[in-house]
Amino acid sequence: ERGRKITPPPPRIRRRACARMPDEEIIEVLIAVKGIGRWSAQMFLMFHLLRPNVLPLADIGLQRAMEKHYNQGKPLTKIKMTKIAEAWQPWRSVSTWYMWRSLDPIPVEY
Repeated sequence: ERGRKITPPPPRIRRRACARMPDEEIIEVLIAVKGIGRWSAQMFLMFHLLRPNVLPLADIGLQRAMEKHYNQGKPLTKIKMTKIAEAWQPWRSVSTWYMWRSLDPIPVEY
């Protein structure tokens, strides 16, 4: 149709290619897709690609858990959160999961 803007398709993401790409590069590819933000891309890295060292600073659960365990429940800046999480490397994804679990009032048995 005349005057109608054609949007190019989003880039294809191939799992094999992702295996060789650094996390930040994958995030850049993913956020180029309309509707996918940094947090969503980080969740993709953690849960689909099983990347072990992702630190989703925008995740509200991680923020609340870090505030609870590292700052007496008071807000933390992303800079301070990053500094705290330096000790978690190279397993920041795993540490994030433990932070999330620490907020659950009822223990879960697997």
